[in-house]
Amino acid sequence: MSDPVVDEAPHAGLHAVARGQRRWSNLSLAHRDGGVGIVRIDAPGKRNAMGRQFWPELRSVLDELESDGKTRVVVVTGAGDEAFSAGGDIASFAELTDLAAKRAFQRDCMRTFAAVEESPLPILAAVNGWALGGGCELAMACDVVFASERAVFGMPEAAVGLVPGFGVLRGPSVVGRQWTKLMVFAAERVDAQTALRIGLVQKVVPHADLLPATLRVAQQIAENAPLAVATGKELVNRGVDRGEFDHSTDALTVLQSTQDTAEGIRAFLDKRPPRFQGR
Repeated sequence: MSDPVVDEAPHAGLHAVARGQRRWSNLSLAHRDGGVGIVRIDAPGKRNAMGRQFWPELRSVLDELESDGKTRVVVVTGAGDEAFSAGGDIASFAELTDLAAKRAFQRDCMRTFAAVEESPLPILAAVNGWALGGGCELAMACDVVFASERAVFGMPEAAVGLVPGFGVLRGPSVVGRQWTKLMVFAAERVDAQTALRIGLVQKVVPHADLLPATLRVAQQIAENAPLAVATGKELVNRGVDRGEFDHSTDALTVLQSTQDTAEGIRAFLDKRPPRFQGR
């Protein structure tokens, strides 16, 4: 593969950080010859935690790639060598103080997962480490998931009084109802080989070969007829129900307003065990 190249035309909110790479506050983007765009969740100091700006930024990146006339495949991975994404930035949840803000945030997240699922471009996840909470959910939204042998998946939201709003919707069709329940109820974490066995991951590769292996398949896809690939994705996803997003958003908004959720977030930030009261 040749070195990444990028169109250096200016874009609002972006600045060049290296040859072939541009950066948003939570993401970076590079293009490769052959029509492959590489999107990195780019906050390695926080295990690539997803701040509140992550969700609109990812939609903006996808909009750009879908309309640039040259991108045919997108690869999403995590910056650094430790995490794909450790999930949502819990500190940012604490800033959501009123019901309207909590509902708006949940809708923002759901819009982004929908943008990944509904993109006409095939989106491949290259999971290089921890994929927890929103990171695990993002992998579920992608079309194909490659995992490093070091990858670990989980949905630990119950530990802070929450549930994974998208994960509870897509988990049953990806890994089955019972595995979804185990991951949601017990915050069960699964390693790469288990994820492969239950259908969360399609390929497990040695850690050093993760991105090259993903890019090889991305290039194979990019060489096929783009309209055929887009139509294939649309038809495979035909049974996906968007109406369920409203139900999940409503339930999560109520849950985020409970005393247990407030206690869970405080306990996480204070680095102590939570004391849940069931109210």
